[in-house]
Amino acid sequence: MALDKYTTSVVGSYSVPRWYAALEKQVESGALSAEDMADVQFRASQAAIADQEASGVDIIGGGEMHRRTNNRHAPPNAMLNHFWAKIPGFSSETRPKPITPKDSDVTHPGAVLNGKIEYGDLGLVEEFEMVSRFTDKEVKITMTGPHMLAKVAHDEYYGDIKQVMQDLAKVLNRNFRYLQEAGCKHIQVDEPLFAAVERDEVEAAVEAINQSFEGIDMYKWVHICQGNYSVSDEFDSGDQIGHRYFDFGEYPADLISRIECDALMVEYDFVDTYEGLLGDKQLAIGASDVQNKQVETPEEIAERVRSHEWLSPEQTLITTSCGLNHLPREIAFGKLKAIADAKAAL
Repeated sequence: MALDKYTTSVVGSYSVPRWYAALEKQVESGALSAEDMADVQFRASQAAIADQEASGVDIIGGGEMHRRTNNRHAPPNAMLNHFWAKIPGFSSETRPKPITPKDSDVTHPGAVLNGKIEYGDLGLVEEFEMVSRFTDKEVKITMTGPHMLAKVAHDEYYGDIKQVMQDLAKVLNRNFRYLQEAGCKHIQVDEPLFAAVERDEVEAAVEAINQSFEGIDMYKWVHICQGNYSVSDEFDSGDQIGHRYFDFGEYPADLISRIECDALMVEYDFVDTYEGLLGDKQLAIGASDVQNKQVETPEEIAERVRSHEWLSPEQTLITTSCGLNHLPREIAFGKLKAIADAKAAL
């Protein structure tokens, strides 16, 4: 299965409004109900879909708004805690988990895994049906990969991350099958930690991702990045917003290429590591840098795409380098429009 050359798509998360966290605090204080916050999340999702439609990108998502609690600038509990809470085996208890040697103050509230992982409905079908109500474009649903879910948790049951990932893969596979039956055409798995762990762990993670894709005929995207943490306005400065906290080890492009998917999604400066390894996969170039507040011109995006001469146009897709949740809406929208306009210019 292949998409048309230069097809554009989002990575997943969209700009989280500044008022989002303020409303969450009102829920915590009792001034607003949880039902009120669910309505806020629904309306924020509608706005994210509308912006993607208006930008002109080809394949869209829901912005992951409903997955978020207290994290406009915090570690991505939208990727982790939202799903841990739905999977039996993970308790409601969380403990701080250091995530990078680059900054000892950055931790994630990691769930405690204290029982066998069993099936849980991850809400992917419900999300697909919601997004599909508001667009005629093809919809992509994103899902955190088995390695990220396993690695950041506190394992007090298995003592073997490979087995944790295999059991998580079974949960993902069953959810993906239901999503496929619901009519979804695109599924994306997100893994940001592959340059931060040993090769044998990456090999096990690749095996688990392939297991999660067994029997799945949807177009399968895998997003590999080095993290995109934005802690605070004080931490960031100038045009820099967000940081690659996981790019301190070997980048295992040879192992990543063993993932049995239709497209890999990577930052534009990592594209050339896949030369000679890609096979018949397509590659989505993260040509718009979400860690820079400056909106690129379509010409700049097109140049980043053209610069990889070994990659044929038929294998080339276009996206952003990571999610857009930490960027102001006008910048996030501008970056999506830039990649859509760049496609027209190529």
